[in-house]
Amino acid sequence: MLQKVVRSTVIDAPIERVWAVLRDFNSHDQWHSAIAESRIEGNERSDQVGCVRSFTLKDGNRIREQLLTLDDTQHKSTYCIVEATLPLQRYVATVTLKPVTDGNRTFWHWESTFATPPGMEHELRETVAQGVYETGFDNLRQHLLRGSDMQAGRGGAMPTALPAPTRRVVLTLYGGPEELRAENAEAAPPRAGEVRIQQRAIGINYLDVYLRRGWVPQMLPVSASSPGVLGMEAAGGVIDVGPNVSGFLAGDRVAYLGPMPGAYCGVRSVPAEWVVSLPAAVDDEMAAALLLKGITADYLLHDLGRVQRGTRLLVHAAAGGVGLLVCHWARRLGATVIGTVSSDAKARIARDHGCEHVIVTRDYRFADAVQHLCGGADVVIDGLGDAAHDENLAALARRGHWISLGQASGPLTPLPPDALVAKSLSFSRPVVFDYVSTQAQLAERARRVWKALADGDILPPPIERFSLDAAAQAHTRLESRATTGALILVP
Repeated sequence: MLQKVVRSTVIDAPIERVWAVLRDFNSHDQWHSAIAESRIEGNERSDQVGCVRSFTLKDGNRIREQLLTLDDTQHKSTYCIVEATLPLQRYVATVTLKPVTDGNRTFWHWESTFATPPGMEHELRETVAQGVYETGFDNLRQHLLRGSDMQAGRGGAMPTALPAPTRRVVLTLYGGPEELRAENAEAAPPRAGEVRIQQRAIGINYLDVYLRRGWVPQMLPVSASSPGVLGMEAAGGVIDVGPNVSGFLAGDRVAYLGPMPGAYCGVRSVPAEWVVSLPAAVDDEMAAALLLKGITADYLLHDLGRVQRGTRLLVHAAAGGVGLLVCHWARRLGATVIGTVSSDAKARIARDHGCEHVIVTRDYRFADAVQHLCGGADVVIDGLGDAAHDENLAALARRGHWISLGQASGPLTPLPPDALVAKSLSFSRPVVFDYVSTQAQLAERARRVWKALADGDILPPPIERFSLDAAAQAHTRLESRATTGALILVP
């Protein structure tokens, strides 16, 4: 007869932090007091389904277990015993995590079924329930607490409180890419409410170009004596945290998005409310390529465009970083997607990402084609700016909505109300930071982006990588109109 052991608990740490430990099939010798030593056989990765871990208990027993499933979306894994000196027969266990409502704690469910020799049922049930599960719960709490204590300077450990050397790219004069210059610097320790991050990937966005050109001087004032640093987002690992920060520990994988530039560097301290934990399935480069652009796609489609089955959507720069995400996601929502691009090569990529119709144009003429294809667009997502002004108005259907997202061709001429009256049009000029103005909003938007990626609603974008010192080259490439997908800097 099969025995069943079920135990659950709540851990005072975010689910990403707990999962980062438990998904590593060979981490238990670092936190479980019953384990003496452990290794993964055959030099396989410890998160590779099918890998076998061979470990020794402190009481001398030896066990070999195999990882059967690993689901980073559901935060769930299963494993079985393939050989053991303990008489646990046909042993299969499942670990499942779920976030507690407040988002900073984790519900942990651990269960197993197994057979035992006659007369040993009670003894082995207690061994699993108390010696493995209950002890494991307490041990992991202590393991996570030790990490927190080291950052706070408790338990005899001193916090990391010294400036950290870093490399950064500065701007002392508005202008072209040649104004960007790399230099050595120091990253200050985190202040109260801040997280200091070792950045491993930095997102490049067209907003960085606008700031470099001086089009938004209030956001990035620069001078020879007070240089500015571009960049709104990055991903990497937590070095340390300042006072009054909870939910982040040294070593946590995180990404951030904030309304103040400064990301073009190797190490940076940012407010904790800008920071989100990264799921294990999203690597640093993908996070830097997707966070701002994915959240932008989310609010464009769901908040402003209200895109649904039958919506006629016109997307400019359809092969760009935001364009590819919007096109594929909109098509999955059932929209008719029309994209404009500047070359036949980009047209092929746009079609692969959900564009039903692609208009190739370098002179910003597209309205007649849109009217011919679908009778006018219900929603226009426009990052082109002034050069597309008149064509956008002509391409819109009655009661259509023009979302002005950027100004790659130059600042948009003020739009007189009479230009909208003829077809009862509406116009909006959104800023992403107003859609993630709290940490809770940022975390929810990010979760929706990671879920869309996991579900296939958005596809992993092509990524072009540049070293941090090559930021000027990256900007030149971005402005060439030859790029597709996302560009990132790698410190």
